Amino acid sequence: MRQQTIAEKVSCIGTGLHSGLDVEMVLRPARSDSGIVFVRTDLDPNVEVPVRASSLASTHFATTLRRGDTSIGTVEHILSALYGLGIDNVRVELNGPELPALDGSAACFVSLVRTAGVFEQRERRRTIQILSPIEVVDEDRRIRIDPSRNFRVSYAVDFPHPVIRRQELVLDSMGADRFENEIAGARTFGFLREVDALRGAGLALGGSLDNTVVLDDSSVLNDAGLRWPDEFVRHKILDLLGDLALLGSRLRGYVQVEKGGHTLHQQLVSAILSSPDSWQFDHPDEHVTPQFAANSAQYANPS
Repeated sequence: MRQQTIAEKVSCIGTGLHSGLDVEMVLRPARSDSGIVFVRTDLDPNVEVPVRASSLASTHFATTLRRGDTSIGTVEHILSALYGLGIDNVRVELNGPELPALDGSAACFVSLVRTAGVFEQRERRRTIQILSPIEVVDEDRRIRIDPSRNFRVSYAVDFPHPVIRRQELVLDSMGADRFENEIAGARTFGFLREVDALRGAGLALGGSLDNTVVLDDSSVLNDAGLRWPDEFVRHKILDLLGDLALLGSRLRGYVQVEKGGHTLHQQLVSAILSSPDSWQFDHPDEHVTPQFAANSAQYANPS
């Protein structure tokens, strides 16, 4: 239950899924209680964007963070890898406005962390323990978290497509090995009929069959097919974990999602932070870090 960072610097180069821009990403170890921080190294001076709910700028086709006029796009896959592997503190340096897509999953980010190694720090990790249910409902979409002794997920998607239809997956635990073997490799997906509209809106400019599962009206266009028959719901769980990283602390509870996406995930993050009577830290007598205090202040004391 100690905090963790990576043991040494690692880097990679790739193309942003939506921007289409080439970018270099460098992961660096970080001190205890510093959390995850993105750093735009292409700007002078460099701009740091902390991973917390108050940094959220957009959930339109991806999770985007912002500080002032500086944005960091498509953060969910790297955040999912860090969350899934139990990395609490790291600096993510980028020389561009968007994370590299790599293969469209979190698998390459997991490989980078494994290459760097994991370093256990002295300070104890603080975990949010859910005490009473919290639910957000938006028409036929729903997300809910109930008390649980460990972190659990139940997720369902439902698309009117013959390859997807309704898919449900329940994970009664989420350790690093399970995340790596069952979730990390699930790729982002999209529909061929939407490509022209997305690119016309300046999105998916770096998308290809190398980093996206693409479906026409009846089938998957990728030559190698799917990695799992239910790869679609697995990728939604991947996104969920990355989005929950904006809480600024790890979470213990049972999350249930029906027809979710980035917007619904972030609505749960906001609902948790605005319901301080519904949770506590697993060691409530411990100090609250300045990072978490900054994250939650606007929710705990609404104007």
